[in-house]
Amino acid sequence: MLTLENIQVKIGPVEAVRGFSMSVEPGAMVGLAGRNGAGKTTVMRAIMGIAAVSRGRIRFDGQDMAKQPVHARAAEGIGYMPETRGLIPELSVEENMLLPSWVISGLDGKARLDFVYEVMPELKGMAKRKALQLSGGQQKMVALGRALTAGHRLLLLDEPFEGVAPALAQRLSDVISALKSEKLSIVMSMSEMTHSHTVLDHVFGIERGANAMDAAA
Repeated sequence: MLTLENIQVKIGPVEAVRGFSMSVEPGAMVGLAGRNGAGKTTVMRAIMGIAAVSRGRIRFDGQDMAKQPVHARAAEGIGYMPETRGLIPELSVEENMLLPSWVISGLDGKARLDFVYEVMPELKGMAKRKALQLSGGQQKMVALGRALTAGHRLLLLDEPFEGVAPALAQRLSDVISALKSEKLSIVMSMSEMTHSHTVLDHVFGIERGANAMDAAA
């Protein structure tokens, strides 16, 4: 489904990712593990096309993604949940989750929203609330819902449990675990694997932008 081949990403003069490789099988749940600053977020941003790859190759479903802009990658069925959540504060919960359907031609926003409410029914009760009125954990759930609106083939979840109260972190873990039955490929970055070690199929370690581990979970 997804293959990274020896990618290099520079942020200014700094080589943030140094020849990192990773592969994700269809329907697999893969962990990207490393300490803060190891390069996890940069790898996620490179997959989405937000960070430019200066060397190496990213393939999605056999396609070379080098010249694909961000919106085209989302249109391929890739959903991205950034660590910072990236919600628009003045929009409602439902509007934030529908955003991908407003810009991706052919994406059935209502059908995807119905699916999100099916897997996270608590979001329906806060649908009309503005994003700025939510707690950090609630915002994480909305960001996951937005990623699911676009991501019907691949989900990229950057530190989904970071900075979230234990009860909400467990709820997020339960939701993500349940998505395995949807045949989605999922990549989760994490500094520690407290909430996810039991559901991962494979773990890739990253340290100083390079491969540090590659093992079955």
